[in-house]
Amino acid sequence: MLYHRGQVATEPRKLMPSWKPPLVLPPRMQAVAERWLAARRLTDRPSTVDKLELAIRRFGDWLGEHHPDIDSFSDVTRDHCLDWLQHIAETPTEQTGKPLGVVSRIQRTSGLGQFFRDTAAWQWDGVPGHSLIGPGDSPKPPIKVPRFIPDDELDRLMPVVEQIACPFQRAALLVARWSGARRDEIHRLPIDCLDRYPDGTARLRLPARKTYKERVVPLHADAATALQKVIALRKNGPERPFTDELTGQPVRYLFMQHGKLLSTFYLFDSPIQAACKAVGLVQPGGRGGAGRGTVTAHRFRHTVGTQLAERGAKLHTIMKVLGHSSVSMALVYAQISDQEVLRDYKAVLEPGASIAGPAAEELKSGALPEAAVDWLKTNFFKTEFELGHCLRLPAEGPCECDLYLTCAKFVTTPAYAPRLRARRKVEHALAADAANHGWAREVERHQCTAGRIEKLLTDLGQPLEDPADALEASHPDPPV
Repeated sequence: MLYHRGQVATEPRKLMPSWKPPLVLPPRMQAVAERWLAARRLTDRPSTVDKLELAIRRFGDWLGEHHPDIDSFSDVTRDHCLDWLQHIAETPTEQTGKPLGVVSRIQRTSGLGQFFRDTAAWQWDGVPGHSLIGPGDSPKPPIKVPRFIPDDELDRLMPVVEQIACPFQRAALLVARWSGARRDEIHRLPIDCLDRYPDGTARLRLPARKTYKERVVPLHADAATALQKVIALRKNGPERPFTDELTGQPVRYLFMQHGKLLSTFYLFDSPIQAACKAVGLVQPGGRGGAGRGTVTAHRFRHTVGTQLAERGAKLHTIMKVLGHSSVSMALVYAQISDQEVLRDYKAVLEPGASIAGPAAEELKSGALPEAAVDWLKTNFFKTEFELGHCLRLPAEGPCECDLYLTCAKFVTTPAYAPRLRARRKVEHALAADAANHGWAREVERHQCTAGRIEKLLTDLGQPLEDPADALEASHPDPPV
């Protein structure tokens, strides 16, 4: 209150820092670690420095327990680092009684590796002078697809969100639903964040947060209307602006009340949990065992990316809207919405699909066991050949066939008909060429391959000749 009245010059501290044990190492190691952390504070965010300090502290505690004779980082070897990595992967923690998860182990490994790389590059004394561990020593995390919200759940959830009484909560969730923005980007929106494109479409300016880059994205009319109501409430607010922690510029934030920023828990977590419980989207857990909602605010971001990909948006558009810094991040959304994959999958594994090949009868008659069908569904796209797919199961061992057209596990679909016809023409041409040279065995081989392809086309109900070629033959060009 005194700050906003102008009676106090500096901004008050908004959150008490969480308690953490002090960094205690042997004197020479302590001096190097504190010097390195001070250097990192010049460029990294406080939360990042806290994670780096945690890695150094945990490694130092382990050294003090298992190698008390080491009093300098220069005495540390790669074997010590590898033993520590094995320790954190196997030893249960006090908080959970289980070993550290993959993400925490990656953070510890990365922090310690960065310490050795930085101090070696800066040529400090009392350090090994080279990197002892690198990215290859970190555990590999599972790569997950985005957890988008299914349409039926969205249809149940959004009417409840639109009826939330608090205008701040309602606007925050609607912006998350329609913009694909991160929670912290919405949390720190400035009052002047909303304007319009020349055609009248609402346009939202998102601040530089995680990627240190501002961006502008289109905004759905429902979200723009809810946001405009909050802007109208806050437009004449009497408070002074706060200094943005990244840009250093004074900013009048939008989601403020009583002179302070509203918490992300209030804006996102609390209302989305209430909305989930109102429509029955809950799973076991939560306080008192009452259950917790299956939808989080961050899943709105995944939903926007998935819907953009499914409706044909370019990768550049997905990157621009979601604020991705690399194409590989946007490609995840394109891959899970690949219509070609869906079409190819249905062509073979959907009931009643038109397929040909020795394995076709087993699939059509249901002779394959359920476990085999599940494996084929999972690995179908890894088994594609030029003219079809191989359905050899893992229990049968590696394939020994040289000519997959005659393989008992080969199937093909009408989608490959143009390739089959083209291959048939090639085989006939090769047979004619072999006949001109008097190579009887080669003529027989190419004719057999052409005959096999003709059988596949017949089973698929496809013509042997390209329909376009047949039409051209029946309507020759008039003489000039």
